Order: sequence, then structure tokens, then C-alpha cells
Amino acid sequence: MYSPSLSTTWPVAGIKSRLTRAYAVAVRSSTVDVSGGQQKRPKDRKAQIAQVAAELFCARGFHGVGLDEIAAAVGISAPAVYRHFENKYAILVFATRRLIDATLTATDLPAAGDPWATLAALLEALARLATTHRDTGGLYQWEWRYLTPEHRAEFRDDLGTLLARIVTPLSAARPELTAADANALARATLSVFVSLGTHRAPIAKGRAEQALRRAGAAVLHDEPPTPAVPPREDDSRTVRLGSRREILLAESIRLFRRHGYHAVNVEDIGRAAGINASSVYRYFPSKSALLAAAFYRASDRVAEATVAALSSSAGGADALRRMVESYVNLTFERSDLVSVYLAENYSLPEADRHELRKVQRLHVEEWVRLLGAVRPELPTPEVRVLVHAAINLTTDLSRWVHFDRRTGMDRHLIRLMWTVLTA
Repeated sequence: MYSPSLSTTWPVAGIKSRLTRAYAVAVRSSTVDVSGGQQKRPKDRKAQIAQVAAELFCARGFHGVGLDEIAAAVGISAPAVYRHFENKYAILVFATRRLIDATLTATDLPAAGDPWATLAALLEALARLATTHRDTGGLYQWEWRYLTPEHRAEFRDDLGTLLARIVTPLSAARPELTAADANALARATLSVFVSLGTHRAPIAKGRAEQALRRAGAAVLHDEPPTPAVPPREDDSRTVRLGSRREILLAESIRLFRRHGYHAVNVEDIGRAAGINASSVYRYFPSKSALLAAAFYRASDRVAEATVAALSSSAGGADALRRMVESYVNLTFERSDLVSVYLAENYSLPEADRHELRKVQRLHVEEWVRLLGAVRPELPTPEVRVLVHAAINLTTDLSRWVHFDRRTGMDRHLIRLMWTVLTA
């Protein structure tokens, strides 16, 4: 299973390069008091701190970044950060608000006489936002999970405002759509644009924007991925039979999905598996080893599904269609595993993260190879953008319906992935 978050993890050299540039910006932004020879804080220091922190959060995860690292990247001392923010969480809130504010400002466009013209202008604005905020777009998709319920509600309200800006002209352009239909298409469209922040595949800004606009327009013209029943999380528990090790792995995955890796301890896992905490260590040396085992299990599953899809295909477009179907099916069949796989990669030990990142890249390149063969007219960088957009669409909409197959979202996603890939 491909993980967008894994692909956003920058190599160490890349992080150092970005921090060096951030430090240079901080130095250039500073002014010198010639009378005393001391630096004055620039007026935009708070925004500067938030920008650097947001990039680090998206590169390494909220829990993987310390205040001292943020301060060093800006070129100030750690205590100086406290002049602007109470703690690291306050920086996350401020950075998330800045991203949403920028998005709402850029999409606050006057309505054109033709609703399709309004939608075209919105797609253009979203494409510019995607490239401009590529380094911090992960706040929208992943890091907001660490917000408190109060701030999360604020985030959802703003997201509702953004969705409404697409839904209103879309409903006018396609009057046959219900409100739920238009909302579902708006969500799918946003997912396409957010996908650019889930990877670091090199592509020229103009080409990226063009590819995203085409894919977004194709989604807006498609059938709506409206859930067939109200989405709700299935809280049912199935009886798990197998070795003690398998039970521990299954229970840890379930707990990581429900509460998040950092909120679960070994005692919780042992209790869920019916053993004491000390017995857990007879099977896994640490909690992180359990997480790594879950990721390797997911990689094995996707490799098996890929081999099955390719070996039974007639080549070309048929192979790509089978890859789409196997990816969507695996996403819904292994929802606990997939949820953890998508959300918790920053918590992995560095060695495992490095190894899994290589596996992920090979998997993505298989998609790129297949799509490139089907669409030889497209440059490879654009092919990669479409592959990531299609995969991200499945990630977002499957989570939206809590991986509940009764919604029919799996069938919608098979169609929508193909729509994006052939946009």
C-alpha cells in the first residue's frame, strides 16, 4: 500500500538544505540597530516561525519535531520562540490557520455569468495554491489530526466554507446533482489538488498546475461519489484466531488506528490481547517494533495484490485497471492496517522508514510505468502527478466513509481513479 505521508519524508540532505535556506531568510529579514549593533526582531517573525515549523511538521511529523529544531531553522534561540508561541501546539494551530486563511482568500472569487467559468477560475486558484504551498499542504491532510476537538471543529467549519465555494457553481452548472452529489464531487476535487503535497516528485510549476487542473475538471464532470448510506465507523470486533504474535499485531494495529500511535502504550496492547505487558516483549522488543511489523505486513499485502493484478492481465490498459481495482479492494479489506499505514509512518524507527520508503517508490514507479505505456503522449513528471492524485483520492474518500463498503465508495473510487489517470 502506497503511503502519501511516506513519500513526503525528505532525505536528511533535503531537510538540511531547506533549513539552511530558512536560516538565510531569517538573517535577511533581520535589521541592525547601528547605534547599539544589536539585531531587531523582524515584524514577521511569528509568521516566519510558523512557516518553518509547518514545513518541518509536514516533513517529519508533528511529534518528530522539537522546538529547538524549529528555533535553529529560523536562526534564533529556543527561548525566543516563546516570545511568540506558548508551545509547539500553539505553532501548529497558528500554521494551520494561516494555510486555511490563504486558501479561503485565494478562492474568494466573484461569480462569473457562466458557472463553468467560475469553476475554471477556482481550479486555477487551487492549482496555484497547490504549488505555492506544496511544502505545507500536509497540514490540511495529516497534521490537523493533532488539533484539540475545539480547533478541529474550527478547521472543519473552514473546510465547509471551501467546499461550498465549489458546490455552489457546480450545482448551477449541473442542476441534476443533489446537494450530497455536489459535496462529494467537491471533496474529490480538493483531494486531487492536495495530492501534490503528498510527494516530492520533481515537476515544473506550470506543468504541475496544468495536470492538476485537467484532473480536477475531469472529476467535476464525472459521476458523483456519493455514499449510499450515512458513513459511520464500524465498531464491531471479529474473533481473531491465530498465534499470540498475530493477535498482538492485530490488536496493536486496531489500537493505533483508533487512538493514534503516541496515545497507545504496551500495557494497552497487552490488555487488548489478554496478556500482561511484560509478556508482550517476548514477541516484540518494543512498541515501535509492532508498528514496523504492521508496515511490513502492509507492504507484503500490496506486493501480493500487485503481482496478482499484473499476472492475470492482458497487458496495457487492462493491467492498469486491475491495479486500480486491487488497490481499492485492499484499502477497504484491510482498513485497520491501511489507516495505520497511512497515518503513522513518522513514528517508525529511521532504519525501517528508510527501507519502506524504497519499497514505496518501487510501487509508485510500477504505476508510473503502466500509465506511461497507456498514455505515451504525457511526460513522465505529469504521469507521476496523476498517479499520486489518483492514489490520494482513494486515501481521502475511503477515510471519509470510514472504509465502510456499504457506502459503495469502493465502486466509486475504481471509476474515479481511472478518471484521474486518464484526465
